[in-house]
Amino acid sequence: MKEKFFTNTFLFDDHHQRILLGMKLRGFGKGYWNGFGGKVDVGESLVDAARREVQEECGLVVEHLEQVGLIKFASHFHHPGIFDVVNIFRARGWSGDVRETEEMRPQWFSLDAVPFAQMWPDAQLWFPWMLRGEGFVADIRVEEGDAVVSHTIQPHQYE
Repeated sequence: MKEKFFTNTFLFDDHHQRILLGMKLRGFGKGYWNGFGGKVDVGESLVDAARREVQEECGLVVEHLEQVGLIKFASHFHHPGIFDVVNIFRARGWSGDVRETEEMRPQWFSLDAVPFAQMWPDAQLWFPWMLRGEGFVADIRVEEGDAVVSHTIQPHQYE
């Protein structure tokens, strides 16, 4: 199967114990809270793609990125014959002002009030790893209605 590469970045405000999520306003994932991300362009590094997507989707310029996860999604319903490979980043330190865009409506959430009921169903599986800053690799298979039908998650150390 073919692979398509994506980034998904979550911004952490350690001082206030909160995380910045975006409500997807259009396209794939519309109506879900998520991090900021999208496709990696040809010739673009993962870090450059993550920074670009954050700036495009919420207006912030990220200073420090740490990769904490990689999720390989298989969905014969959404993307037949393609694995979506999503690289998960945590960001600390940024400049600029948070702003709504055509794509996302950003909002800060307390770390103990993450809106899992309004996120992709698979988020409950891997999000705790990301919140703890524990590296992981996951394989997740979803079907129609975004239901998770199988998954594995294993620890992984990133540089």
